[in-house]
Amino acid sequence: MRRQYVKATKAAAFLLAAAMAVSATGCGRGDADRTQDGSAVQGADRGGTDAEMPSEATDSATAPPAAANGDAGTAGGSAASTGSGEDREKDGGENSAKNDGAVEAEAVCAITDFGLRLLQLGMEEAAAAASGKEAFQPESARDESLSDGNVLLSPLSVLQALTMTAGGARGETLRQMEEAFGISVPELSSYLADYQRALPAGDEYKLSMANGIWFTADESFTVETDFLERSGEMFDCTACRADFDDSTRQEINAWVKNNTDGMIEEILDEIPEDAVMYLVNALAFDARWQERYREDQVREREFTMADGTAQKVQMMYSEESLYLEDEHAQGLMKYYADGKYAFAALLPEEGMTLAEYAATLTGARLLEILWNPVSVQVSAAIPRFRSEYGADIRDMLREMGMADAFDMARADFSGIGSSSQGNLYISRVLHKTYMAVDENGTRAGAATAVEMRAEGAMEDVKVVHLDRPFLYMIIDCRERLPIFMGTVEAVTAP
Repeated sequence: MRRQYVKATKAAAFLLAAAMAVSATGCGRGDADRTQDGSAVQGADRGGTDAEMPSEATDSATAPPAAANGDAGTAGGSAASTGSGEDREKDGGENSAKNDGAVEAEAVCAITDFGLRLLQLGMEEAAAAASGKEAFQPESARDESLSDGNVLLSPLSVLQALTMTAGGARGETLRQMEEAFGISVPELSSYLADYQRALPAGDEYKLSMANGIWFTADESFTVETDFLERSGEMFDCTACRADFDDSTRQEINAWVKNNTDGMIEEILDEIPEDAVMYLVNALAFDARWQERYREDQVREREFTMADGTAQKVQMMYSEESLYLEDEHAQGLMKYYADGKYAFAALLPEEGMTLAEYAATLTGARLLEILWNPVSVQVSAAIPRFRSEYGADIRDMLREMGMADAFDMARADFSGIGSSSQGNLYISRVLHKTYMAVDENGTRAGAATAVEMRAEGAMEDVKVVHLDRPFLYMIIDCRERLPIFMGTVEAVTAP
């Protein structure tokens, strides 16, 4: 078996062309976090480069999570434009660049909105699977993890893999991918690269990310060297040229298992004969609660599923201080160690299903909720639960507007390479996730593989008991960026 590893050279920086300035998308933070009566707790302009809130929770009882302070852009994020990515170099010198804070705010908004739209489609898929119907096209892969109705996605992992792929997209294919992402590929690439480089880690918390590219050693496929070098420069991505046999499948799966701390054991079930490249992201999250639960805080209670069925669960009770609310839901935030990350959950009002509530949300609205917690005493109850999810999400991405990327005749990935066997296109986007929440903290993992083929105030106590279906997230408190987004329709014990 032939195998060759290629590490991108750093002889020249991968420069993103400057172009016309674009205002933030309107998804920035509100004027201030609020107390119960609406008065300001901390005032900060989310999008301004000089506005800075605390980067972590110094006091878990009172301090609201911090917003981003706009220090990204070292790889060119401050010099980006609207329009398709391939046209930016021409326009670069003619317009002023965005400031880093505006680019950062727009990227967070785009990732959140993308994740929410994907979650909504995933919920539709899960509901269809439960009823024996198909939400999308017949070719969509089904996974037994859909049987409990729970959905768990990592928009960060999905977009990381797709953004690497989009680096080689051209023309209408690129335009559609940028429309689905809600942001230009250079801007998103810059933000994700900076985010990965700045990931914090401590003794009791970590978020790690890894990226890899495998491409076939078959002489019919020619890869563009520039594409590999840019991917390595931006995403610290190692490329491997290998025979696409079962040993390579095992190698990719072992790499994913290692980089998810064993939580995702396998991402590929096979390597089809006409596959030419895999672009893979792996992500692992492991954090202890800032205030762990005592044994007497965990009690058996009932969780009522959407159909009215009650199940016995281990419920974790605590007093929290950050309350989330909107017109149709109430929720809470609970910090992990050092306040760098937090668990956030939203419980729809009685009589409203989880799907109905999710349909009322947009990325901008969700960020508004997360960026404006109310400082008030919260009587909280969170079930111990475990969630596993796996699906080929290509049809969801088609639904979001990425049609040409999956069309063997119309896809344009000429920036990645070429094959004498036919045109390059995306054949599958495999996504798997895992999460376990218990009295000590949370462990979560995600992996995404893009498969390419060649073929043709404190007086009032708020009560938030998650004892019926709810929506939850693991969020980066500095960026207020959802790393994982999921739903619980039924509880599986960890």
